[in-house]
Amino acid sequence: MTRSVLLVEDDAAIAAVIAEALGEEGYDVALCSRIDRRDELLAQRSFDVMLTDVILEDGDGLASIAAVHAAAPEMPVIVLSAQNTLDTAVRASDSQSFEYFPKPFDLDELTKAVGQAAARQPSASPQSDATDDMPFIGRSPAMQGVYRMITRVLRNDLTVLVTGDSGTGKELVAEAIHELGARKTGPFVAVNAAAIPHDLIESELFGHEKGAFTGAVNQAIGKFEQANGGTLFLDEIGDMPAQAQTRLLRALQSGRIRRVGGRHDIAVDVRIIAATNRALAPMIAEGSFREDLYYRLNVVPIPMPPLRERREDIAALARHFLALAEREGLPRRAIAEDAVAALTERDWPGNVRELRNVVFRLALIARNETIDRATVDENLPPLEAASDPGTESGLASALAAWLEGREVPSGTLYHAALAEFEKPLLEHALRETEGNQVRAAQLLGINRNTLRKKISDLAIEPDRYARRR
Repeated sequence: MTRSVLLVEDDAAIAAVIAEALGEEGYDVALCSRIDRRDELLAQRSFDVMLTDVILEDGDGLASIAAVHAAAPEMPVIVLSAQNTLDTAVRASDSQSFEYFPKPFDLDELTKAVGQAAARQPSASPQSDATDDMPFIGRSPAMQGVYRMITRVLRNDLTVLVTGDSGTGKELVAEAIHELGARKTGPFVAVNAAAIPHDLIESELFGHEKGAFTGAVNQAIGKFEQANGGTLFLDEIGDMPAQAQTRLLRALQSGRIRRVGGRHDIAVDVRIIAATNRALAPMIAEGSFREDLYYRLNVVPIPMPPLRERREDIAALARHFLALAEREGLPRRAIAEDAVAALTERDWPGNVRELRNVVFRLALIARNETIDRATVDENLPPLEAASDPGTESGLASALAAWLEGREVPSGTLYHAALAEFEKPLLEHALRETEGNQVRAAQLLGINRNTLRKKISDLAIEPDRYARRR
């Protein structure tokens, strides 16, 4: 039986391409570019699937989907949009649409989604009070993937693992899932595993009874109980000690926790969202992170792209941060296109957080109302120096760039910086000695066994540097 599709799209070129692709797959496609004509066609006949753009000639195609569902409650709707923001993705999800595709989209993926929609009915979605005040800035393809994954976990309590470099906005993802999801009326509790001493982290998570240990003069409620009915965000999960990992796994499996020094289990109802800037796979291999806990946490992975992989978002981010700076009492500034170009050329190892701090600094020190390229160049390390770790000034600039915007827990800065630069140093030694670990250890001035342990800890592959014969 021939499947029918109603395509509502006011861009004639896009409509023709989609219609041709679906026609080749055997679909009967009806085209229109207006909401009023769409409603006429729906009144005349039934369709298996509808595809609709958001901005149409006579109105908002997304806002009027409720009327479509009323007229054809069994028909799945796929939303297409060039308004590539998290707000649009959430509105599409809340409108009970079957799927959302930001433009430009992959035509094969769209055709596949049409087939899936034609084969089954869409599930009902709860309404959301989402507003235009979304927590993300950016319309790059990399961010579109993030937006789509966020909307897919709003209606469920699946555990989410957010990964990515420091400063990419992992906590923003957790906050968005909570604020836009079914648990938005409950508490959102965040805990940073890297910022808590290892001997106190179990008490912090699960609470403790009076007298459980020296200094426990009163009963304390842990983060799990504080988050009951809401969301618990476990940041820097890769820094959690082994014993706490075991107790966390037990809590995730059973939905129950026990306070330190307690005798009875306590049922808790929390959604878990975890985040890390560390590669957990090497940690599993070396035994410092539990594999079973990883699989419990990594039900829905959401990788956050570094800023260098979405440079097209830097202009919008910079202007957004200038507006924030003004609201916080800094002078009102605009930014020239050549200044945006100067910012876009950089790699931003501290990612969005680093960019924010730099923009605030530029807003403070700029001599004119408009920030120009000269202001940027005067107040940031030269690009050639930052990219040349072979000179003393280049290495200092690289370290300064790495430190920019980072929020490192007190007492850990030295080790964090050392870990960041130790791996490229060891790789350089191995490269210079063509993978010979004895000579590399001599070059570095360290014991061979120490080098071997560091190679293992840092997941370095020395064979990569061996001379090919």
